[in-house]
Amino acid sequence: MSHKISNTYNETMGGAKEKIGHAAHNEHLAGSGAAQKAQAQANQQNQKAQTHAKGVGHNIEGQTQKTAGQVTNDPALEGRGHANDTLGDVQRNF
Repeated sequence: MSHKISNTYNETMGGAKEKIGHAAHNEHLAGSGAAQKAQAQANQQNQKAQTHAKGVGHNIEGQTQKTAGQVTNDPALEGRGHANDTLGDVQRNF
């Protein structure tokens, strides 16, 4: 979650620098702000992709555990499978 806060901060500050730079006719400040904003947006997309990939992994693990639990008649394993599958859904939709 701290990455999300940091990226939001940098995106906001970069956008503010960019606008102030344009208003003050300071292209160096405007360019610096645009770069900061773009980097924050790229970092945020990267974090989302990583979280989504973890979610897919938990979905696969959960489906495997549920199936193995049903085949071996192991309700605890099946329950862990449901939990991992739900965790994966949450991560993929975050």
